[in-house]
Amino acid sequence: MKKWEKQTMKIAALGAMALTLAGCATAKSSSSQGNNPGKTIKIGVNMELSGSAAGYGEQQKQGIQLAVKKINKSGGIKVGGTKKKTQLVIRDNKTSNTTAASVAAQLVNNDKVVAVVGPATTSAGTAAIPNMTKAAVPSVSPSATDPDYTLQKSGKVQKYIFRACYQNNFQGATAATFVTKNLKAKRVAILTDNSSDYGTGLTKVFKKQYRGTVVSSQTFQEGDKDFNAILTALKHKKIDAIYAPGYYSEIGLIVKQARQAGIKAPIVGSDGMADAKLAQIAGKSNATNVYYTTPFSTKASATNKVASKFMSAYKAKYGSTAPTFSALAYDSVYMIKAAIEKEGSANSVKIADGLAKLKNFKGVTGTTTIDKQHNPEKTISIEQLTNGVVSKVYNVK
Repeated sequence: MKKWEKQTMKIAALGAMALTLAGCATAKSSSSQGNNPGKTIKIGVNMELSGSAAGYGEQQKQGIQLAVKKINKSGGIKVGGTKKKTQLVIRDNKTSNTTAASVAAQLVNNDKVVAVVGPATTSAGTAAIPNMTKAAVPSVSPSATDPDYTLQKSGKVQKYIFRACYQNNFQGATAATFVTKNLKAKRVAILTDNSSDYGTGLTKVFKKQYRGTVVSSQTFQEGDKDFNAILTALKHKKIDAIYAPGYYSEIGLIVKQARQAGIKAPIVGSDGMADAKLAQIAGKSNATNVYYTTPFSTKASATNKVASKFMSAYKAKYGSTAPTFSALAYDSVYMIKAAIEKEGSANSVKIADGLAKLKNFKGVTGTTTIDKQHNPEKTISIEQLTNGVVSKVYNVK
């Protein structure tokens, strides 16, 4: 009897263990499937709507909302044989890495979104990656430009992380080539925003690519207002151009103070300058002989039907010319739409698969193909400002 009881207990234990293992396998299988749509396709927005990067976040939110409005007006996104409307879930990450990670968790776990647009900055986007990956939900950042953003530390691609903008190394190298070939600048001074990877990364690539002489390399911090000491020192050096990668808030002041100091050399920068506020800060007359790399040029896009319609719609809705970051965010939504329609599914894992296969996507910011590292291959433009207005565009591919 005791022998029978032992055998029975052993069989029961083995059965319980099997059920436990089966439960674990089921849970693992279920979690790897990501999120599925309900009556609507929920797209999350993890965006800097307050804090130091709020200006960029607000522009991107406008582009996102405009895209979703147009999609829903046309009946929604085609999923197989039916169309589903899109629903936005917008959350503010407050330009905080910790909050960005928390927002990512809320969007994928509580709101059950199937894709996310944002964050805008590389640092906030990077902080959100673990929660996006764990939930198997893809995100498309309109403006995270750090080269390593879509890569793991091992160098392997982050399966669920994509971007609509090109990398810093692309625009830094393009700026160096432009300065050398187009401006014929043999002696350059560099002013770098070293408070973020954005400015330092661009400078590093520029220095590597530039074939002339760097006569001076100075740094500044986000929030700095007075650049006169640096500029006065530069005035007494023979320079053919200034390379100043950073955001319009500081670069606008650099342009203004450089011109007031009598420095007339070309000032070349990056896509963080691609905003009308640059000329407002610098003063229109000062914003002359100024250049910056950008993925979206209103002048260059005049012949692009998709861009022309977007610019008209943006003007009608917001009463101003569409900025670069709104255009990139608009494209980010449509990239997700294209992925869903390509896969015939709004399951989050399938959307990631569709994004990875995206080829010749016709967007506002040009024709895009996603490469193996989840970066877009697209045309880059350099805009020239004269009296605060874009007077010429150089296209580089």
